Amino acid sequence: MELRDLPSVDELAREAGDPLAVEAARAVIARARAEIAAGGDPGDLEARFREELAAARTPSLRRVLNATGVVVHTNLGRAPLAQEALARVAEAARGYSNLEYDLAEGVRGSRQDHLGAILRRLTGGEAALVVNNNAGAVLLALAALAEGREVVVSRGELIEIGDGFRIPEVLARSGARLVEVGTTNRTRAADYEQAIGEQTALLLRVHQSNFRVVGFSERPRLEEVAAVARRHGIPLVDDLGSGALLDMPGEPTAREALAGGADLVCFSGDKLLGGPQAGIVVGRAELVERLRRHPLQRALRVDKLSLAALEGTLLLYLDAPERIPVLRMLARDADAVRARAERLAAATGGEVEATLGRVGGGALPLAELPSFACALEESLAGPLRAGDPPVVGIVRDGRLLLDCLTLTDAEADETAAAVVTARSR
Repeated sequence: MELRDLPSVDELAREAGDPLAVEAARAVIARARAEIAAGGDPGDLEARFREELAAARTPSLRRVLNATGVVVHTNLGRAPLAQEALARVAEAARGYSNLEYDLAEGVRGSRQDHLGAILRRLTGGEAALVVNNNAGAVLLALAALAEGREVVVSRGELIEIGDGFRIPEVLARSGARLVEVGTTNRTRAADYEQAIGEQTALLLRVHQSNFRVVGFSERPRLEEVAAVARRHGIPLVDDLGSGALLDMPGEPTAREALAGGADLVCFSGDKLLGGPQAGIVVGRAELVERLRRHPLQRALRVDKLSLAALEGTLLLYLDAPERIPVLRMLARDADAVRARAERLAAATGGEVEATLGRVGGGALPLAELPSFACALEESLAGPLRAGDPPVVGIVRDGRLLLDCLTLTDAEADETAAAVVTARSR
């Protein structure tokens, strides 16, 4: 084929009757020109046009089967939602809602009212507020309580939270001035005491959720730091990060943090809590109200669908937490996972391999979850990612591992079908 043989954009797009056809045709012809100029043959342009148009119509954000063994996988959307949460999202999205309307009084209401009661019940806090994520919650707390003043924090807690975002840089945007105390591996309550001055607005404690310092290390207990804050009449803000509401070894809960003396506690909604992306603040009513009144709160406010999903998740904590997918996976029996891996291996001709799953999402970094995977040929990794639905596993030692810790029985069946399809291509 030569350049003069190429059809016009109009000729290629004419029969499609699709508003995206012209753009797709331009893209196909542009690539064909480049291939011809390089001495190649672009092949069947009509077929390529149909593929280009289909790709343009395919949603970019898609459901994925997580066969990595990482429960709260940040790149794969973190926590999958419970059916009850999904039902509340559908109900809130179907039409109008009382997002900011008081049905009893017939006047304007606040979106913050919908989750206040249940968060108070689950955490013991006097008041609660929800924003779009936990980094936003901490940013709002510092902007509302410490703008233009000093915030004292341990050097060992100035963590990077992922994708290059670092706590000092995020918090500096609040307008507060960070005062670092102690060292990377050792900080004592006395270090906080000595750093407090006339410009000190609050003490900040950040949970080391995505790493651990072992060996020659020391970190004061929450109660010790709270005692320092009380002596000086300043608040203590405790950033828990991952947001555990139930007892988990190595993870403080919001209720424990408040009982230990924290004035405000911030945590995520989409990690160990098992809900949608959100940042939750609980604690003293007068401090929460200052956050709610701050102008930044509007920029960080959570939308109605996230509120609905979070409400649906939190209600399960009252009587059926085992229905929350993240909690169910973390408590999953290894024998049940092995049985699932054996069924998947039998259906695909793979081999069962013992593995170790991870919590993920920057939570419980040292925790190892006994698991089992179906091991297949490495060459399937790409075709499975390109399937519908895509299947994402782990490539290790020349094999593709499909870890069954993060697959349900139904998803394992889908994965088996996806393997058969990928091999037939």
